[in-house]
Amino acid sequence: MPTFINKGHGIIALSVVFFCLATYAMVLSAFLPRTNIPLLDILADDTHYKYFAILLIPTSAYFVIANWVGWQYYQNS
Repeated sequence: MPTFINKGHGIIALSVVFFCLATYAMVLSAFLPRTNIPLLDILADDTHYKYFAILLIPTSAYFVIANWVGWQYYQNS
């Protein structure tokens, strides 16, 4: 089996895990009882930085992609 299939499955799996964690932290933690999992309970108790930590990933990805595209325009002009 080619290795790119395994890497693709890994990226999809990590994306699903991140989506579930972010959904719990931003939406569901206010309505569900505590889970007794320390990381999830810390996210549920925090009212400010849970949004910062989760939104930092897509914002950083946007700036990396935008800078790469700008660099490509610069090199090819």
